[in-house]
Amino acid sequence: MKAAVVEEFGKPLVIKQIEKIDKNEKDIDIKIKASGICGRDIVIWKGGFKNLHPPLILGHEIFGEYNGRPVGVYGTIICKKCKYCNSERENLCENSIFLGEGRPGGYADEVYVPADNIYYLPDDNYKAYAASVCPLATAIHASRLANIKRGDKVLVTGAGGGVGIHLLQYLRLLGVQLVSITSESKKEIVSKYSDITITQRDFSKLIKDVDVVMELVGNQTINESLRALSRDGTLILIGNIEGSEISLKRPALTIMRQQRIIGSAAYTRQEVLEAVKLIHDQKIIPFYETFSLEDVNIAIEKLNNSKIIGRAVLIP
Repeated sequence: MKAAVVEEFGKPLVIKQIEKIDKNEKDIDIKIKASGICGRDIVIWKGGFKNLHPPLILGHEIFGEYNGRPVGVYGTIICKKCKYCNSERENLCENSIFLGEGRPGGYADEVYVPADNIYYLPDDNYKAYAASVCPLATAIHASRLANIKRGDKVLVTGAGGGVGIHLLQYLRLLGVQLVSITSESKKEIVSKYSDITITQRDFSKLIKDVDVVMELVGNQTINESLRALSRDGTLILIGNIEGSEISLKRPALTIMRQQRIIGSAAYTRQEVLEAVKLIHDQKIIPFYETFSLEDVNIAIEKLNNSKIIGRAVLIP
């Protein structure tokens, strides 16, 4: 099979033919048609996950064919035995294995996955699903954690990225007042989905008293996000793009304002299916740029420098 392999963190991936791994009796072979590049992948590529070691075939946003039918692949293999799996919170499974980490992932033309890790798609628009299912399911999950209500004032950092641009659209469906922080190059697009759109440079001057923060950037913006957050407000920590330590510059502010900081761990399988339906029903517009598998390093470079609105999608 052909794959793009991380042989050294922070270095270009190597395109090569590799021997297929031996699959077990519960695995099936998926012919990959499109695979999204998640922000998590970029953090791994930088070496931000200290428990992982090369070689790695990244990618958990996988869409393709099984027996000629279009399918999506759930990005984690779960144990179905722990207390979280038994309470429909399998996103917190104690024994989960991410594709692209504990097993080879989607930066390839084929992948083996357990048979119960696939779901059938309503159509074969593989690129659109690869671009938006993961970020939209993330948006659904994070919004529920925040208990967002119609009319809430919600701040989204990193609003032009893969999760951000799809999160904005989902929040609009919920009827909130949206404030977006993005780069100057993405401001025009992001402003189409926001009530207020500013760059990080103007963040501290203009924004205050938001009810909820969707923190997608992490250490670069979290302190300004907490400053802008109201008393008894909630910050949902979804991403930390540099994978580096986060420190609170003014912890007393968070204590005295009784702010909540809640981590958001991916999404459940049901939320994946909800995302698929919203995309199929054209309630959400996928934003993406496609690249051949051979051009994976160009895609990573553009993502790493915030030159893509939405997702990068690999086509084998």
